[in-house]
Amino acid sequence: MQYDDTLSTVLWLSAHPEPRSLNGSLRTIGIDHLRTLGHTVFESDLYGMEWDPVLRPRDVGTHSSDRFRISADTRTAHLAGTQPSAIVREQEKLRRADALVVQFPLWWYGMPAILKGWFDRVFVSGFAFGTDETTGRRLRFEQGPFTGKRAFVITTLGDRPHAIGPRGKSGELTELLFGLLHGTFAYTGMSVLEPFAIPSADHIDDFTPIRSRLTDRLSALFTAPTIPYRPQFTGEYTTDWELAPHLRPGEYGLRIHTAC
Repeated sequence: MQYDDTLSTVLWLSAHPEPRSLNGSLRTIGIDHLRTLGHTVFESDLYGMEWDPVLRPRDVGTHSSDRFRISADTRTAHLAGTQPSAIVREQEKLRRADALVVQFPLWWYGMPAILKGWFDRVFVSGFAFGTDETTGRRLRFEQGPFTGKRAFVITTLGDRPHAIGPRGKSGELTELLFGLLHGTFAYTGMSVLEPFAIPSADHIDDFTPIRSRLTDRLSALFTAPTIPYRPQFTGEYTTDWELAPHLRPGEYGLRIHTAC
C-alpha cells in the first residue's frame, strides 16, 4: 500500500482513567500532532467511553446457542450484522484506519483490563481473523484481513530504563509485548512498528524530551521500518507452526520469529 500522509486515517485507542495524567498528556499531544500533519484521527478513549470490557453471550444476540461458542457465535453475529452497536462502531473505525495507535500504561506487564476487553469484543472471527469461506484461505499474518495497516504502541511503565533492555530484569521491550505486537497485530496482518516506551513514568521532571521523541515517532508513522516478523505461509514454518529446522538452528525463544 502506498501512503499519502496528508490523506491517512489513524485510530487512536487509549486506556487511562485520568485525563490529567502523563498518559492523558501523551494522548492530547499525539492526536494534535497527527492532525497538524494532515491526518484524520478517530478516537477511542475507553475510560471516557465507559467501555464494557467483558465478552458475554449477549454480544451475539439472537445467534447465541444454549452453549456459548465464543469464536463460532461471535463470527455468526458479525456476519449477520447482529453485534451490539458499540462493537460495530469500533470495528468501523478500525476498518477505515490506515494505522492503529494503542496507548496505555503497562500494568502488571500487560494491558489494562479495559483495553484487553476491547480486543476481546472487537477482534472477533470473521472480522479480525478466520477462514475465507469461499477459498478456504487462512486469514492470519501475511494473509490477515488487516494487511496494509500499521500498528504502533505507546506505553508508560514504572521500571527503570535499562530494566526493559536486552539484559533487563523485566525483559526486552518487544519480547515483553510479544503477545500484543505479534499475537494480535501481526497475527491479523498489520505491520508493526517498534513500540515507544516511557520508563520511570512517575519520576519525570522534564517533559520536553518526551514530547519531542513522541512527535518524531508519530511523524514517521507511515515511513519508519517495521518489525520483520516472519510470514506463516511461505515455507518458514512447518505444518505444526514450528519454525522450520533450517532457520536459526539451535536457537530458541521469541527472537527467532523475526527475520533478522
